[in-house]
Amino acid sequence: MSTLRSKWFTPAADSVMAYTLRRGRPAWSEAVHVLWSAWVFVTPAFSPQGYDARWWLLTLLSYPLFLALYARVLLAPACIAWRSALGMVALCLVLLPWYPSGMSYFVFGCVFLLASRKRASWMEAAGLLLLNLVFLGWAALLGYPWQAMVWMPVVTLIVGLVVHVERVNEARDAALQLSQDEVRRLAATAERERIGRDLHDLLGHTLSMVALKSDLAARLVDRDPAAARREIEEVAHGAREALGQVRRAVSGIRAAGLAAELASARLLLEADGVAFDYSLDTDMAQAILSPLVETTLALTVREAATNVQRHARASHARATFAIEDGHAVLCIEDDGRGGALKAGNGLAGMRERVQAVGGRLVVDGSSGCRIQARVPLVQSPAEAIPTAQGEPARSQPGPHAAV
Repeated sequence: MSTLRSKWFTPAADSVMAYTLRRGRPAWSEAVHVLWSAWVFVTPAFSPQGYDARWWLLTLLSYPLFLALYARVLLAPACIAWRSALGMVALCLVLLPWYPSGMSYFVFGCVFLLASRKRASWMEAAGLLLLNLVFLGWAALLGYPWQAMVWMPVVTLIVGLVVHVERVNEARDAALQLSQDEVRRLAATAERERIGRDLHDLLGHTLSMVALKSDLAARLVDRDPAAARREIEEVAHGAREALGQVRRAVSGIRAAGLAAELASARLLLEADGVAFDYSLDTDMAQAILSPLVETTLALTVREAATNVQRHARASHARATFAIEDGHAVLCIEDDGRGGALKAGNGLAGMRERVQAVGGRLVVDGSSGCRIQARVPLVQSPAEAIPTAQGEPARSQPGPHAAV
């Protein structure tokens, strides 16, 4: 018995409740709709019979059955959930000769049929129309006044459409989230492949040079100690340069990709009806951003796009990038409502990140919203990384320096 009870109340993997829980929403967000069944208890107040003994008896018999069918619609596999919804409709039609309150069961059944069966819209509309015609015909045959029945098709249509739109929006949001995750994953994969190729080329060249010069120094150590010392010094210098390049490449793995964030921002905003475009000036397109600067700008793009989607009520947004006086300048603006902007966690986080790298964040809400982040391209000397191509180098470490 306990096994059967556990199976009954455990949501199937593809059930409505399992989908809700996977999206991080509480279980009651689906179960709360049962409160609309309060009409079962309100309907007798408008009927001549009122709360008579027959109503109490039929309510005690039918309402628990309705709750069980409601639970099965939420917990059953998607392929059979429609059976419980159809059971609600049948429950209404069976009780209709004696129990007007059962009309609420009919509304729930129609709505859940729309929500649980994945079919073309015209098929759903046709099924809804057919059920309402059966209900109206049966009610008319039983002598129900048409004034009491005319609202049923309207209610089932309106509530059904609301639920259908809600499900479509949820599916769209889920697909959007998957798309954003996929964009970030592909961008990270491409960056890791690039770093892997760079490390392979770098270490292959450097180790070949180290092996060659070490062999040469070994042959010269007895015959020409000064030449051997020069070769060893070149080996040490090349190894330090390679170490700096490896550090730079590895740090790029931890950097948030600017291209990935721009693509993700476009997916987020355009799915919400906000046109988004961006542009780079020539200098910015040719610039090689340090991982720290790129991460700062990428996270600023992410937070700004989230703010536009949630609060701006905009129809168009734009991001521009430029190099001005040794600074990378990011500007994101929209044509939304603007106005006085409260410094919430998102805006405060953007400002702190930009200031942490010596930059400045300016927010203007006078016409839409305009966010400008100005970040120096060259960080503190300690963050400069030596390369074999003549980039700024650290002072050479002493023999006891930590690596």
